[in-house]
Amino acid sequence: MSETIQLKAADGHAFAAYVAGPKDATRGVVVIQEIFGLNHHIRDMADRFAAQGYAVVAPALFDRVQPGVELGYTQDDIGKGRDLRMKLSDPQVMLDVEAAANHLAGKKLGIVGYCFGGTVAWWGATRTTKFAASSCWYGGGIPGTKDEKPNCPVQMHFGEKDASIPMQDVEAVRAAQPKVDVYVYMGAQHGFGCNERGSFSQPDYAQAQQRTLDFFAAKLG
Repeated sequence: MSETIQLKAADGHAFAAYVAGPKDATRGVVVIQEIFGLNHHIRDMADRFAAQGYAVVAPALFDRVQPGVELGYTQDDIGKGRDLRMKLSDPQVMLDVEAAANHLAGKKLGIVGYCFGGTVAWWGATRTTKFAASSCWYGGGIPGTKDEKPNCPVQMHFGEKDASIPMQDVEAVRAAQPKVDVYVYMGAQHGFGCNERGSFSQPDYAQAQQRTLDFFAAKLG
């Protein structure tokens, strides 16, 4: 059972969110989008967690700038996505993340995000206390905020050949956060977990996804 609903952030902003999975689940996952909006890929990822028995919410973070954004993966789409991202403030993003978490109140929560969402998942660990576990996939903004203090266990997934996140930055994150599990996938590029991108790597996606599922199973009970 999945549907798109409306949520309201603490500042009164109303936005769309994709929800899936059993409403009576004791565990929940907030899924955070890339710079391409709440598109088919993100809904698919939400459905995959729902299939594991989680109640899932994926907030449409770009609704603050332009409602209903669903981009593809061309260079033009990348440019549009970056422009939309730059019009959002980080506090606005976190208000919407917290509203998504509040929709799952009473459940033990994990947060997972990809690309831009990978950074937001890190902030979900450091800038809120809503989550019991955070899985961050190739978040380009993590190195710049690597010294923040997480409030829950965190794991991170990076591709060795990610042109936007050099390995020296990943090593800097690892040094700053010795308690975080930092996984590097040899030969993998940015977006290796998205089967709609040319950089998709099925073996690396499968391993990272299994690590995320095992992590959530352990930390969310």
